[in-house]
Amino acid sequence: MDKKRLLGLFIFISLFWVFGTNYLLDLLEPSSLAYYLKRGKEFLYILVTGWLLYYFMSKREELNASREDEKRLSTLINSMVDFVNFKDGEGRWIESNEFGLKLFNLENVDYKGKKDSELAEHTDFYADALRYCETSDEEAWKNGKITRLEEVIPLPDGTEKTFDTIKVPLFHSDGNRKGLVIIGRDITERKRVEQLLEESRQQYKSLFEYNTEIVYMTDLDGTIMKVNPQFKAVTGYSPEETIGKNIYDISPDRFKEKVKEDFTSILEHKKPRTCEFEFRHKNGGQITLQCTALPIIVNGQIAGIIGYGKDVTMLRQAEERLRRTEKLSVVGELSASVAHEIRNPLTSLKGFVQLMQLEDEKHQFYYQIMQEELDRINHIVGELLLLAKPQDICFTKADIQTILFNVISLLKTEASMHNVEIEFLLKSDVFMIECEPNQLKQLFINIIKNAIEASNEGGKVVITLLSADEQVTILVKDDGCGMSEERLNRIGEPFYSSKEKGTGLGLTVSFKIVQSHNGSIHFNSEKGNGTEAVIKLPVKKQAPVAEAELTI
Repeated sequence: MDKKRLLGLFIFISLFWVFGTNYLLDLLEPSSLAYYLKRGKEFLYILVTGWLLYYFMSKREELNASREDEKRLSTLINSMVDFVNFKDGEGRWIESNEFGLKLFNLENVDYKGKKDSELAEHTDFYADALRYCETSDEEAWKNGKITRLEEVIPLPDGTEKTFDTIKVPLFHSDGNRKGLVIIGRDITERKRVEQLLEESRQQYKSLFEYNTEIVYMTDLDGTIMKVNPQFKAVTGYSPEETIGKNIYDISPDRFKEKVKEDFTSILEHKKPRTCEFEFRHKNGGQITLQCTALPIIVNGQIAGIIGYGKDVTMLRQAEERLRRTEKLSVVGELSASVAHEIRNPLTSLKGFVQLMQLEDEKHQFYYQIMQEELDRINHIVGELLLLAKPQDICFTKADIQTILFNVISLLKTEASMHNVEIEFLLKSDVFMIECEPNQLKQLFINIIKNAIEASNEGGKVVITLLSADEQVTILVKDDGCGMSEERLNRIGEPFYSSKEKGTGLGLTVSFKIVQSHNGSIHFNSEKGNGTEAVIKLPVKKQAPVAEAELTI
């Protein structure tokens, strides 16, 4: 009711009261009751009008306060960057902020009192989204509690906005629906960042988990925090056996100082370091690892160390084979030019020494020494020529047992001179192999002779012949002083020998013979515990490899 109608009603009631009561009181005069009633009705009129005036003033203040609260609420929700919507118990819109109206293109629509499906008729593009809102509202009502969900709203430009929506159902005391409060926060950017972070995490995981190289992480104290699956594939140690250990503890003893120095340098200078060292595989074998470590920088500070390692064992072995091949090539070229030049004067010298032996009885001792030294020179020249000249090998079937027996018989005299016993153990049922018998004979002479010379006086050289998987294995073991790791690494190099008068060519020739038979030869030795030579030869002829395999 507006102010004019309210004022007219008040004047009408007041006139009716004044004239009506005066007319009734005039009928009662001149009684004394009329006098008191007349005074009383004026007092009553003052009380009633005063109460009405107070009531309407109070209501006006409450109305003003309500309007002020409504204005504040409207200002508050319109200033929010979230979508805010109030609905009644039947899903009709009561209030929405400008963000929500703009989102659904409803700025110029009288939305109050309408449901989502009714508002859908005012916007073609968002019609389906508004109808879906009714469905999701119904789910919130059924849940009977605060419901949180993500809603995707399409945009006219082809993109989408994702909202983290909270729906709060309100109920009367009797359980009937009272209203629904909907608040939706735009999390499109957050979802995009989360997606980028997830993609980055997946890329990091792929780089870490599926890297073909070893990848490990340590803290600032060197404790290993994480390793990738390739670590086990290369070293044999599982993550459970590695994580929690210090990098110094798993490093080989002779590389510990180097590892500590590199680790400290990375922390101080924040620069990567690369090192290469030998690592013992879980199965006991030796592998060569090339590792590069660099700092993990977080907010400008070093948070740890990340390292990459690869197994370069095969590469280093190939380089070593190439180095040996190059040495053999140099030896061959040198031998070809030197051997023939030596043999010509050597023949003359031997002839003159033999002549002098016949004519001079007095100095026979010296002539004998000269003759032995000339024979040794001739033997060295023969080995040089063997290395220099490619040999045409004619493979035939031969009895490997017979070849070994003949070599042992030949060397028994020399073994007796060194007070060394030779024992031959036969554990093979395969005797015939395709080979070049003379070369194998020279191979066995070189290996067994070395074992005899390395044995202690009164010692024993044990020769074992066995076969398996289409190959024969010959083991030659002595009980001598053994060899150091350094000597083992250089064994077979031309001109490298630990003997006082050795040339180092004997084992070089031996390796070449094994190579030509496509076999392998390796040595097991420990200082003070003797040496074992292991020679493996195929039973049937195969294509030769570039160089005989040498394993220490």
